[in-house]
Amino acid sequence: MFIITRIYSDNFGESHFENIEVPLSNNGEIGFLSEEQLVKGIIFREVLPSYDYDFHNAPQRQYIVLLDGGVEIETSLGEKRNFPTSSVLLLEDTVGKGHRTKNLENSIRKSIFIPL
Repeated sequence: MFIITRIYSDNFGESHFENIEVPLSNNGEIGFLSEEQLVKGIIFREVLPSYDYDFHNAPQRQYIVLLDGGVEIETSLGEKRNFPTSSVLLLEDTVGKGHRTKNLENSIRKSIFIPL
């Protein structure tokens, strides 16, 4: 199983975390693979060490892959989680109260956005 953290909005506009398990199948020498998912594209991103972004919504449904540098995410209900380098997130809170993000390290953070 591959674990992804989903951030989504409920019917009241509150944002939440949910862990999603992605099944993997044994493909022999090349390792364990998930089912293919269709995506729209890929966006490369870099933010400064001082990056802290107040409550906002995801601009679209998208995966975020943290390449280097961790991030703290806070839901609209005040729950906070830290995500280290190599974390994969599924952002689906495109409406509602959104989430807040903050760099965990005093360094440039690189990530990849994969719109769905």
